Amino acid sequence: MEEKIIAPQKTGGFVLLTLTLAYILAIVGLVWSLTNINRSNLALSVLIISASYTIIGIILFSGIKIIKPKEALVLTLFGKYAGSIKEAGIYFVNPFCIAVNPAAGTKLGQSGDVDGSSSKTIKLDKDSDSSISSPIKKAISLKIMTLSNNKQKINDLLGNPIEIGIAVMWRVDDTAKAAFTVDNYMEYLSLQCDSAVRNIVRCYPYDVAPNVDTTGDGRADDGSLRGSSEVVVERIKEAIQKKVVDAGLEVLDARITYLAYAPEIAAVMLQRQQASAIVDARKMIVDGAVGMVEMALESLNNKEVVDLDEERKAAMVSNLLVVLCGNHDAQPVINSGSLY
Repeated sequence: MEEKIIAPQKTGGFVLLTLTLAYILAIVGLVWSLTNINRSNLALSVLIISASYTIIGIILFSGIKIIKPKEALVLTLFGKYAGSIKEAGIYFVNPFCIAVNPAAGTKLGQSGDVDGSSSKTIKLDKDSDSSISSPIKKAISLKIMTLSNNKQKINDLLGNPIEIGIAVMWRVDDTAKAAFTVDNYMEYLSLQCDSAVRNIVRCYPYDVAPNVDTTGDGRADDGSLRGSSEVVVERIKEAIQKKVVDAGLEVLDARITYLAYAPEIAAVMLQRQQASAIVDARKMIVDGAVGMVEMALESLNNKEVVDLDEERKAAMVSNLLVVLCGNHDAQPVINSGSLY
């Protein structure tokens, strides 16, 4: 279904004023005719006209439509799509036109998933029983909105369970498709976000792993969820956009809001990261210690301070490595006698 933009003249204010004055005159005429109904035939005619307009006027008032900036009305006439109004203003349309918004009763939270149960009543406080009624709006918002879905537990490329959450910035681009192509475009977007995140995340390991192909080109790369977040969210954005274009929605951006190992393996993975860090640190210490020992032996040899045979060199190297690579300060035992 193609969107049809209608731009009726902004005569709603004049029509509203006219209908209000006519309604007041009808009420005055109704009161006057009731008080003079037995005195003249004119009172009977005024009574009929006033009573008729009092009933018909209510129907005419339903043709007044007020549209705020960045909102749109999708109108149907006797079940047929009549068109969409996107420009802000006050209009008078066919009183029998009905505004359609399939997601009017759906609450799209900024920090939670789609919640359709709390659309008619909004709690003022978490621990309070007081509430206020929120009228259901038939206008479709054209503003940029944020969908922050709940965290999902997904297995990454290596099979490790992780938890991830994303925030998607989106807006309605085609009001006709949003209203008539899907049952509820907000819930549809939420489900497509979950599906896209699951399909893309399982193509990446949490951290860089050897011999892993994340792009599908048959060559190993360094892609990971933690190190390639920009690439991951771009793929998620494209995957969502392909799914929601038929619903008249446009995905503007996507961002990862939460990324961590699942609680059942978080402690083990932390120990693994700590072990990897310790190994890397030890390697650096050993490389530095070997260089220092080599420099010391070369300096002693060049300056001819002492002539060491291979056995004494081995003992010196052993002692220096123990001192340089130990976790604690060395407590040497001084030999005041002969080396033999």
